[in-house]
Amino acid sequence: MKPTTLLHEMEDLTQELTMPSGPRLRVIAVTSGKGGVGKSNVVANLGLALAQQGLKVLLIDADLGLANLDIILGLNPQFTIHDVLQLRKTLPEVLVEGPGGMKILPASSGIPELSDLDEYQKMFLLNELDNYSESVDVVLVDTGAGISRNVLFFNIAAQERLVVANNEPTSITDAYALIKVLATQHNERRFKLLVNGLSQPREAEAVYRTLLKVAERFLGRDISLEYMGYIPHDESVPKSVLKQQPVLTLYPKSRAARSFTQIAQRLWETPAPEEVDGNIKFFWRRLLQYQI
Repeated sequence: MKPTTLLHEMEDLTQELTMPSGPRLRVIAVTSGKGGVGKSNVVANLGLALAQQGLKVLLIDADLGLANLDIILGLNPQFTIHDVLQLRKTLPEVLVEGPGGMKILPASSGIPELSDLDEYQKMFLLNELDNYSESVDVVLVDTGAGISRNVLFFNIAAQERLVVANNEPTSITDAYALIKVLATQHNERRFKLLVNGLSQPREAEAVYRTLLKVAERFLGRDISLEYMGYIPHDESVPKSVLKQQPVLTLYPKSRAARSFTQIAQRLWETPAPEEVDGNIKFFWRRLLQYQI
């Protein structure tokens, strides 16, 4: 299907949609300016925490050329998103089930051409997700790190953006760089922040205050950066990564596990944007349902 055809289809949707009866769909990109901040582990555990609250969760590994979400969850998928883009498999055929009944769309490792999708591939993927018929409450998109075109695409295609950072100067600087590009080039003004792997709440809050101060100073007061909380430094986290299971599964009473549960609840209870902005979105049809 050509991109122009897909766009015409979406323009006609408002003539057909009715109000849904279920909970509002949330599509959240979990992203970072710098690699190595534990972003994929955050996605896996937040997804499981949301599933444990009775929500239907879909995880999308959008670090397409360097996939690791399946490794963190101890999965061995036979097919990946690469098979969907190559028309060898449909999206439902590629999805695998993870802990807590989560569905996971796995990515591929070591395929350089996936690191920079062309416009047709982006629109094709958007259309495949848009036509996914199973009921979903929350979609977490595990983006790559940095400001590559793939990272920016998955951020603007999501409804919300959760930035993961720690207190390393490079992490804070790169998180601001990502926010700046999304704000100045794509008019995204709302962000959430999760600080990962620090010992004390005050250390995490200092990261938030620093980012907020710089963002408001250079990007304007209309920038929204909402602090969702922090995941404490906890030896149970690297232990669970080595065993390829979520910390919520192996160490459910650990400090980290309790924090993931609290942040997942806070994330779900925080109101989603009331409107769908002008950027192209995953699950466009379902998001538009709430504007009719």
